[in-house]
Amino acid sequence: QVQLVESGGGLVQPGGSLRLSCVASGFTFRTYAMSWYRQAPGKERELVARITSTGGSTNYADSVKGRFTISRDNAKNTVDLQMNSLKPEDTAVYCCNAFKTAGGYQFDYWGQGTQVTVSS
Repeated sequence: QVQLVESGGGLVQPGGSLRLSCVASGFTFRTYAMSWYRQAPGKERELVARITSTGGSTNYADSVKGRFTISRDNAKNTVDLQMNSLKPEDTAVYCCNAFKTAGGYQFDYWGQGTQVTVSS
C-alpha cells in the first residue's frame, strides 16, 4: 500500500527554519519525481519545489528560491525540504507528492500534509 508520511511541521518565528521530511513506502521511490506542495487557507495549492527521480535537477517556486532546498535519499526513500528565512506568507499545509508517467499511465500519490505556521 502506497504511503507518504510527512513530518517536521510546526510553529516557527519569522526568520526561523524548519526541515520537513517525507518517508515513502509501497512503490518504487527511486523512479518517481518528488515534490512539495503547499496550500494556505483560502488559496490554491501551489508547487513549492520539485526534484527529479535521480536528484539531478530541482526547481522552485519564485517565492521560495534562495530560501528553500529540496533533497532526496533514494536509499532511504525520503525527500526533505529545508526551509530557511521563513516568512508569515509561508504559512500553509505542506504536502509531499510522488509522480511519474509510464506506459501511458500517470501515477500520482499524495501525503496527508504537515502544518507549517510562521508567526511571532
